[in-house]
Amino acid sequence: MRGIRTGLAVLALATIAAAGMPATAQEGPAWAPCPEEFGGKLECAEISVPQDYDVPDGPQVKIALSRLKATGANRRGVLLLNPGGPGSAGRLMPQAVGGLAPRGVTDQYDLIGFDPRGTGASTPVSCELTPEQLNVTKLMPYPAPDGSITENLAYAEQVAKQCATSTEIPHVTTANTARDMDRIRAALGEEKISYFGGSYGSYLGAVYTTLFPDRSDRVVLDAVVDPTDVWRRVWQLWGLANEERFEDFAAWTAARHGTYELGETPEAVRETYFTLAAKLDATPLNTSTKPLSGNNFREETRGALYGDESFPSLAKLWQAAKLGDAVQAAEARQLPDETQSFPATLWSIACNEAGWPREPKVYQREVDRDRKLYPITAGMPSNVWPCAFWPHQPEPPVEVTDRGQPTVLLLQNLRDPATPLPGALAMRKSLGDRARLVLADQGGHGTYLTTQNACGSNAATAFLVHGTLPEQDVFCGPETAVPDARVATGPQRDELVRDLRAGQFPF
Repeated sequence: MRGIRTGLAVLALATIAAAGMPATAQEGPAWAPCPEEFGGKLECAEISVPQDYDVPDGPQVKIALSRLKATGANRRGVLLLNPGGPGSAGRLMPQAVGGLAPRGVTDQYDLIGFDPRGTGASTPVSCELTPEQLNVTKLMPYPAPDGSITENLAYAEQVAKQCATSTEIPHVTTANTARDMDRIRAALGEEKISYFGGSYGSYLGAVYTTLFPDRSDRVVLDAVVDPTDVWRRVWQLWGLANEERFEDFAAWTAARHGTYELGETPEAVRETYFTLAAKLDATPLNTSTKPLSGNNFREETRGALYGDESFPSLAKLWQAAKLGDAVQAAEARQLPDETQSFPATLWSIACNEAGWPREPKVYQREVDRDRKLYPITAGMPSNVWPCAFWPHQPEPPVEVTDRGQPTVLLLQNLRDPATPLPGALAMRKSLGDRARLVLADQGGHGTYLTTQNACGSNAATAFLVHGTLPEQDVFCGPETAVPDARVATGPQRDELVRDLRAGQFPF
């Protein structure tokens, strides 16, 4: 294995830990049926938590919850869920997990979703972005086709000024969200909580179990973030990670050349990608949704690499771009929802928790380097974020440590385009004997419930249901055996997997 697959170096640990604060007992949530769009199975409620935990009796913010109650007679407790982001709402997650997880999980646990502070139906945050500022290729900062980042710098500086007017944004941090989770635990009347979180949710879960090790039961962290060097380095790893994951899609597409005519070999498919991106750079395809520019094409390709279930739609999008078919392109596009709270929360987490370079030349130099080394992402992972102009002083991130009982299972794919292998290795080292790592020889973002890898998925189920933590780290081959799951195959599973992945943008 090459590149990320052999990346064993772990970066220096953050040095200052944020202190956890005990959650006092409070009245339980008043559960009621969720709105109709939740499908009629979930109950919803809300609790209040301090805006600023240094002033616990000061202004409060609302945290919106959802619940899918345990179906068995031997209820074990609650399984708190987070889909990632940062910036993604989570109240719909119990429905997707409940539809995919084995009955052993749903019988024993109340599945609890929540919209983290700043998102969804919780007290929102906003940078008052215009529709043009919400363009995904600005949120994910792709440089101009010639590599210039002049427009990215202007965008980052402007939206940082807009974010500065919010009184809520300085308090949106991973540590505060973890403290909110402990308030949820207390409100539910639980001494401990179990947890399943993927992508950014893996970092959130690690921070929770670091701040509150004695209140953590069984913790499953999937698609694991490096806790030692948040946040810019986390994005920068996307360059190499997407090059490696792209190989999976290229091989899949080449094997179906008779259907899509995008290249008979993986190398030919790769050349098709660059040809189509350049074509759309010059003349975007006007679809009924939004123009498909070269950078939109690059970003939609990157997003589809999260899961093999998106490969057919992505191939159809490429095919439409090749033929200039605007109707087919519109049908094949997989555009994220545009909300004000998502980018505001994303930037709050990224900028409130870590210092970023302030010199524009740093970003231009590293974008130029990445465009040569990792052309699939065209320099985007190293480009400038509003954090370069952020008006608030960042607080030190929580140092994830090995203090506590061995209650953490890490799941990681070998070729994850968004949270690549070095993150899992760094998390494993930080947690020490508290954790075990299950590594699967496959691509995609996330292992549990979203893939057909029985080795990885069943290890997570055994841990949640029986508390069985592997004696040592486990390497799983590229299995095609069907895992123990409620819905193992077919369109219903694909739809539930898409729902579960919906909260993962940007990772």
